[in-house]
Amino acid sequence: MSNVKNNTIIRAYQGEKTNYTPAWYMRQAGRSQKEYLEIRKKYTLFEITHNPEICAYVTRLPVENYGNDAAILYKDIMSPLPAMGIDVEIKSGIGPVIDNPIRTKQDIDQLGELHPEVHIPYVLDTIRLLTKEQLTVPLIGFSGAPFTLASYMIEGGPSKTYSKTKAFMYTNQEAWFSLMEKLGDMVITYTKAQIDAGVAAIQIFDSWVGALHAADYRYFIKPVMNRIFSELRSYGVPLILFGIHARHLLMEWNDLPVDVIGLDWRTSISEARQLGVTKVLQGNLDPTILLADWEMIEERTKAILDEGMADGKHVFNLGHGVTPDVRPATLKRLTELIHTYSQR
Repeated sequence: MSNVKNNTIIRAYQGEKTNYTPAWYMRQAGRSQKEYLEIRKKYTLFEITHNPEICAYVTRLPVENYGNDAAILYKDIMSPLPAMGIDVEIKSGIGPVIDNPIRTKQDIDQLGELHPEVHIPYVLDTIRLLTKEQLTVPLIGFSGAPFTLASYMIEGGPSKTYSKTKAFMYTNQEAWFSLMEKLGDMVITYTKAQIDAGVAAIQIFDSWVGALHAADYRYFIKPVMNRIFSELRSYGVPLILFGIHARHLLMEWNDLPVDVIGLDWRTSISEARQLGVTKVLQGNLDPTILLADWEMIEERTKAILDEGMADGKHVFNLGHGVTPDVRPATLKRLTELIHTYSQR
């Protein structure tokens, strides 16, 4: 990454002391940015992610507009699934919708393999464009985790209960583990290709795995997660794991060969440490706080920063993604507060 001038966040991910607390925000690209909204009048999400120049522009906007310490690649966690034979469409107001959900082991046996340079060259071209020419901060790549991807593939779309997914997991264990193996292979291939193209860190989103009991996580999910992170370790980039409603899984995550654990807003930094978590922590302002008045935003942000600075191993983020109704000016002011308040 020849243009990187600010490597603070990578040093923080590696557990080093930094001059201030670095920050970026999940779903920081797009959402309420006026430049993005203008682009969306002309292009669909599919068209943006398949056009490296436009996608790179959207990815770097938060760095330019807010002064964030990292960019995260603008794309959807569904991006690699069509290569496996999954017909997915991102529907406005709904999310990913899959027309051919998995129902049997035969459906899993028929899943194809991802070949990044063939199936998703636009993703890799976007990374190369950003890291070789445009960004002065590190670029974070990402993938959905096997459970979260499987939940969409089995449910056919978003779910509140994940009942079809869990029922399939409990009653078709041979098929479930076959699916985990195939998705594990895909995640490894996908993230390695991103690293080869130039990303400086990888975040794995296991957004919905908090729906599982810890014992079920340990048996049905942890082996594939351990394999993924163990394979990626040799690449030498920071590895981040994030999910929501997952306080009961934090010590399971702490066992994995990851560098950073992302917290949602339900568990504080000090509470995570009391539970025994030893990794670098990322988080964890409730995104809806950004809709409050500035006094509350400032109070809650400073409280998190105080804990993070006392802890010494913290990167600031939200506890989930930026919502569309958050004003860009608020995010810019938030970044300025984080940087100035945490100077040391």
